[in-house]
Amino acid sequence: MSNNIDREAVDARIAFSIGTEQRGHADGLFNAPRGLAFDHHRGLLYVVDVGNYRVQAFSCDDGSFVSKFGSRGLQPGQFQLSWGLAIDHDHDRIFNIDIGNNVVLSWSPSEPPFVSWLNLQGSEPLQLSFPQGIAIDKHHRRIIIVDRSSNRLLFLSSVDLSFLFSVGEQGSRPGEFFYPSSIAIDDDRHRIIVTDTNNHRVRVLSLIDGSFLFEFGSYGKQSGELWSPRGVCIDNQGRIIVADSNNDRLQAFTHEGHHISSFDRGCRNPFCVAFDEHRGLIAFSSACDWSQSMAHRYVVRVAARSSSICTIMDQASGLDDDDDSIAGR
Repeated sequence: MSNNIDREAVDARIAFSIGTEQRGHADGLFNAPRGLAFDHHRGLLYVVDVGNYRVQAFSCDDGSFVSKFGSRGLQPGQFQLSWGLAIDHDHDRIFNIDIGNNVVLSWSPSEPPFVSWLNLQGSEPLQLSFPQGIAIDKHHRRIIIVDRSSNRLLFLSSVDLSFLFSVGEQGSRPGEFFYPSSIAIDDDRHRIIVTDTNNHRVRVLSLIDGSFLFEFGSYGKQSGELWSPRGVCIDNQGRIIVADSNNDRLQAFTHEGHHISSFDRGCRNPFCVAFDEHRGLIAFSSACDWSQSMAHRYVVRVAARSSSICTIMDQASGLDDDDDSIAGR
């Protein structure tokens, strides 16, 4: 279901919106959208619709509803509290974390969609307590999972989902985390980007072995500062887009961690972000039950605090990095 909001009334950069300002259960409506991932091969945006126990797919061309999978339950292929989402383009698979069932689900975009699952309730080191973020390391054929409560990154083989190794423990020193949330892979620089939420910063690690490289950000409300960052993604230029959740904004940084710009026009509690490398779109979802997409580099305005909306903005209508109109507070 597409809901095309008046572009002039909201923002000239907005192309279209998905859903309505109210929570809903019908196809194309959301109840707490969380995990996001672009399938650039098929031109789809996948949205984990947590409260409706499903994943929905939308066209990146016009936001129209395409398909859905999942249902509520405890059986393979069902959800209790679904969260992180990642696309393995090389093997045409969708990986999805379900916190409630404590499993990693592997889906095929074809019919029937469900393929397999990995139970994370076993003994250490595989056992996780609150798996949240997930990313695909195509260089080393691995899946990397962020386990928020144990303050670890778990490395699995993408071939057979076997455990390889883990890094991290609770703390504030290099190599430590305090409730990390999300992960992104910088393929060009062979780096892992992790939002270290309760340390109010972003960690940059080696993709080879997860060793610490550098970090940026500190607690605060000024440009370049962070307050409980959650979602993170990388654009085509290597810029790091961070959902600065408690500051109600998204911020862009260079690959070296230097602040570029911020957007906070109605951006209420952004949660997850994803980048479409083919169309130059960024999607983000919020803890306040809406999701939204924007042009390459910048977030567009959210229509309403409690809405369940996904908005797309054309790349061609984006602003330059030095535009003062998107400076942070």
